[in-house]
Amino acid sequence: MQHLKVIAFDADDTLWVNEPYFRETEDKFCALLEDFMPLHTAQKALFQMEMKNLKLYGYGVKGFMLSMIESALEISNHQAKPLVYEKILAFGKELLEKPIELLPGVEEVLEKLQPHYRIVVATKGDLLDQERKLKKSGLEKYFHHIEIMSDKQVADYEKLIRHLDIQPSEFMMIGNSLKSDVLPVLEMGGHAVHVPFHTIWEHERIDHQVEHKNFIQVEHANELLSVLIKP
Repeated sequence: MQHLKVIAFDADDTLWVNEPYFRETEDKFCALLEDFMPLHTAQKALFQMEMKNLKLYGYGVKGFMLSMIESALEISNHQAKPLVYEKILAFGKELLEKPIELLPGVEEVLEKLQPHYRIVVATKGDLLDQERKLKKSGLEKYFHHIEIMSDKQVADYEKLIRHLDIQPSEFMMIGNSLKSDVLPVLEMGGHAVHVPFHTIWEHERIDHQVEHKNFIQVEHANELLSVLIKP
């Protein structure tokens, strides 16, 4: 890793809390539709709708809101009252207005890494929402570049490193998702660090272990300092 020039951080559930808020909203949505469908079945129906709509709406709160509305129409067979849709819109707006809760040790890590590397954000999601969260987080000052990506496939990372004018071997990605933050970067020839988060979206799960010479896992962000800053 002595050739590293750029370290990229995922944002949601790597820099700050995100997924638990979505799961809370999902629970409220399923409870709202309980007269039409059992909670667990409604949860599956919403997830299937999200997967169906990903290519249309992308990732983020607004796409989630639209999927909730479309799911409510299907689950209720168009019988739900207008108040149900008003509540769904309110759920979405609550998500957009959630406070930013930084994960432990994150700011210290960024502060100490900044003199040694170019630090960037590479995250999926809605442009306006991610920009808002980054501004509210107080972390903007640490980043050389902000990349809000529509997806995190190999081609998306290759586009990013071309923009940064570096080789894959000079790039490291740090994030909570093995599927999005680790596997594509390793395939590209970069380095990746997995920092697990206690809640993960079903879409981001993988069913196998990752073993690669350019991959490491740490339990907490502050462990990165001993890995990336040599005495």
